[in-house]
Amino acid sequence: MSDLILFWHRRDLRICDNIGLAAARQQSPKVVGIFCLDRAILDRDDVAPARVKYMIGCLRNLQQRYREAGSQLLVIQDEPSRGIPKLATAINAKAIFWNWDVEPYAKQRDRAVLTALQQAGIRVENFWDQLLHSPDELRSGTGQPYTVYTPFWKNWIAKPKAEPVETLAITSLKQLTGLTAEEQDNANRSGAMQLLPTAKNLGFIWDNPLVIEPGEDAARQKLTQFCDRAIYEYQEQRNFPAANGTSQLSAALKFGAIGIRTVWQATQTLMENCHSEEMQANIRTWQQELAWREFYQHAMYNFPKLADGPYREPFKNFPWDDSEQLFQAWCEGQTGYPIVDAAMRQVNQIGWMHNRCRMIVASFLTKDLIINWQRGEKYFMQKLIDGDLSANNGGWQWSASSGMDPKPLRIFNPASQAQKFDPEGEYIRHWVPELRGVDTKLLLTGNITPLVRKTLGYPEPIVDHNLQQRKFKELYNEQKT
Repeated sequence: MSDLILFWHRRDLRICDNIGLAAARQQSPKVVGIFCLDRAILDRDDVAPARVKYMIGCLRNLQQRYREAGSQLLVIQDEPSRGIPKLATAINAKAIFWNWDVEPYAKQRDRAVLTALQQAGIRVENFWDQLLHSPDELRSGTGQPYTVYTPFWKNWIAKPKAEPVETLAITSLKQLTGLTAEEQDNANRSGAMQLLPTAKNLGFIWDNPLVIEPGEDAARQKLTQFCDRAIYEYQEQRNFPAANGTSQLSAALKFGAIGIRTVWQATQTLMENCHSEEMQANIRTWQQELAWREFYQHAMYNFPKLADGPYREPFKNFPWDDSEQLFQAWCEGQTGYPIVDAAMRQVNQIGWMHNRCRMIVASFLTKDLIINWQRGEKYFMQKLIDGDLSANNGGWQWSASSGMDPKPLRIFNPASQAQKFDPEGEYIRHWVPELRGVDTKLLLTGNITPLVRKTLGYPEPIVDHNLQQRKFKELYNEQKT
């Protein structure tokens, strides 16, 4: 009789191209999945309802994949270091496998679970799965972690990438063996749920449709669609928020509904089969975005203090204005700057925002309103379906000039950004409908008269961009000296 191995899913909500799951199947056909609804995560004040609903959708799809493979995915709601050993003991699991994570809480949680399992005499095996190169694999010439993207990219792209563990997953997981009736009863008594709760059951209300369909099958389809067309125009189209020019795979990568090796292999296949330098440049640009994802995850792993504050020392005591009134106007999309308001209304309504717009609104909050970037970072995590600590933190610190950037002082002009990346005003008109009838030039420059603004019910600009950028530069230079 085969030993039972539990595979603990966390940020890898899929069957295919899952390194830890494939390794478990190599050792035994009797592999059962487990997912722990951890209140230490769910009870935080920066959890987006749309993100929880997406996660539950991924889990529902994963349960179906396990059933098709002949096994099951058990779901518990408990403190992991208590609930997981309790379940493993109840069903006599001989080992628990899982894939590592980079976040500070995850590392602390995993140490506690590992200790509890060792005390219970249950074997543990761990793997790197969510990155093409683990944090320990990439170091500078002096043996230190990278703090600048460009040298990281040069080292990262030069290293060979692992292929997906597809063949093993597809051929062998169809032959999994699940729990016996007695083991299932024991699992139920130890707290395993028969039915997966809804997001609403967990206290998260998101009644709008999900802008990104959850699950492994949907993620693979999204990758195929992107690789069929949009990737060949990615270098230019990715910056236009009115265009469907991005992959929209960020949520799937955050929850591991698709394997990063599967994604990389798709780009390499395209690169090898296209004969146009322009096409290759577009593919390479998207590959660089995948490297940015890994750069920020490596940074979070190597510098966990990033989760709690700025990387650059001068920003630890930066004199932010932190006006509550201005912050609320920013949150509600009522700043009087059309491109900023369009972006904020987009995230409020659908739980997603175009990446170019994320940079615009982050620059506006920190450089125009002079509000602490951590307030914006938290607001994004409260709204985004793809909210990921490493990427969100890295992006906000880049925008705030507090992060790992050799040229940190960047200030975006909302008007010039709108003119360059929403030249017809399509994006603004969609999300700020009261401005649909405004002349395009006025719409993009923001030079809408006070009378027209009042008539349309649209606010006056809450700050003067030119004055505020000068003020920020003065504060910034004072901190450097």
